[in-house]
Amino acid sequence: MKKIIAATLLAIITTTAFSQTVDTRRKIEVTGSAEAEVTPDIIYFSISLKEYFKDNNSKKKVDIETLERQLQTAVLNAGIPKEDFTINNVSAYNYNWEKKKNPDFLASKQYRIKITNLSKLNDILGAVDPKGITATNIESYDYSKIASLKRELKVKALQDAKEKATYLAQAVGDKLGNALEISEINNESYPQPVYRTMLMKADAVSAEAAPMPDIDFKKIKLNYQMRTVFELVK
Repeated sequence: MKKIIAATLLAIITTTAFSQTVDTRRKIEVTGSAEAEVTPDIIYFSISLKEYFKDNNSKKKVDIETLERQLQTAVLNAGIPKEDFTINNVSAYNYNWEKKKNPDFLASKQYRIKITNLSKLNDILGAVDPKGITATNIESYDYSKIASLKRELKVKALQDAKEKATYLAQAVGDKLGNALEISEINNESYPQPVYRTMLMKADAVSAEAAPMPDIDFKKIKLNYQMRTVFELVK
């Protein structure tokens, strides 16, 4: 008798647990999307400076301090904050030792500048001795209002999903109930800028002839998809 009672209780418990885990609600799953393209308004620009000898005369060196001072002054005159002008790399940490060992040693430094207006590059590069500039480069870029744009797109994608679910439910004579699940699918894309790195030979470039890099920015494309599950009700 005890075995029968125990078996009966076990069956009841199992049935109850099973009924609690099975979701019998009728549901519809859809995916909504929203996208936008924006033009970058923050550009991270690098410039490399290197000492050189005037007229190939080893006694007439234009030192890195002079070139750096020219660049720093130009950056400040362009209205760029100090914190947006940093050193990326130095050719040698033991510069003084290397200089004593090799009188022909030419030190170099690479700087990173954050700018919000590409036209300022003309003023900055034009104020630096072009023979001391070895290369320029667009490292990366961004959009200042990217966070608010992402939020806006996610909301639009969710609204798109709800709209789809609504007319699909109506097509089979149902109505849309509460949202049961919401998850996002991130498809944002940051294409690399199209540019030509500018390499300048110290013996072939003059201040008047110093070219600017060709820059063609692709827009930042953001695409968000929201996967949603809604309950169907009569």
